[in-house]
Amino acid sequence: MHEYVRKVLNAADYIRSKIGDFQPEIGLITGTGLGDIVSDIQVEKIIPYSEIEGFPISTVQSHKGEMVFGHCKGVKILVLSGRLHYYEGFNMREVTFPVRVLGELKVEKLIVSNVSGGINENYEMGDVVFLSDHINLMPENPLRGENFDRWGPRFPDMKDTYNAEWNQRGVAIAEEHNLTAHTGVYIAFPGPNLETPAEYVFLNKLGGDLVGMSTVPEVLVAKHMGMPVLVFSLVSNKCFPPSAIVETSIEDVISVGREKSPLLRKMVCRLIQYLSTKK
Repeated sequence: MHEYVRKVLNAADYIRSKIGDFQPEIGLITGTGLGDIVSDIQVEKIIPYSEIEGFPISTVQSHKGEMVFGHCKGVKILVLSGRLHYYEGFNMREVTFPVRVLGELKVEKLIVSNVSGGINENYEMGDVVFLSDHINLMPENPLRGENFDRWGPRFPDMKDTYNAEWNQRGVAIAEEHNLTAHTGVYIAFPGPNLETPAEYVFLNKLGGDLVGMSTVPEVLVAKHMGMPVLVFSLVSNKCFPPSAIVETSIEDVISVGREKSPLLRKMVCRLIQYLSTKK
């Protein structure tokens, strides 16, 4: 057995030994702005990543690094509080290790959140965008290498990765919570530097509405394992047209996430409730 596969299976076994018969239905990967969602759920168990053999540890400010098991609106969920990024120095198999573990734990659906730059001139800072598609410009693919057939096919088709009905309902739920919402195409760049003005123009012409440094690797692996996804971005800074660009720091990004956090948390709880009704 491939060493990576063995680590994933061992991690899943360890987690099962800690949570007993608790079976999470929906997984949630929190981006900046959603770290406090744990306060909105009835927590049953918290497992720090550091306790799980082989589980990579996030090094990014605002990403806690723990698995939280609990109930939200009566739905059993597993929250990955803190994600991993390629720019931290991890390879793509390490970045997507948590999603592989979720697949082994038989999580049925996955919600992924992030913050991103808006390269659609109609987007404003603080808007919420549900992903209708993506363009992958990462230099490495998590599906590269030997395929483990138990997880999925060698050549997964990406046509229906993002569910239009779920997105439509997501936009409606966001608007019910006084958030301006859209659907759009996300472009994944490796980071960690923000893009140049010329790159923002290029990405806009390429057909992108958002640009960020995460999410696509997790989506690829979830799709490979047959785990449906709902993905949304919080626009942290306006990147198009070039005249709208201002210098942006990580503190600025965290500030936008913190400002919108109460509304995002309420929106996500409603999304969880909605997805639990979809088969």
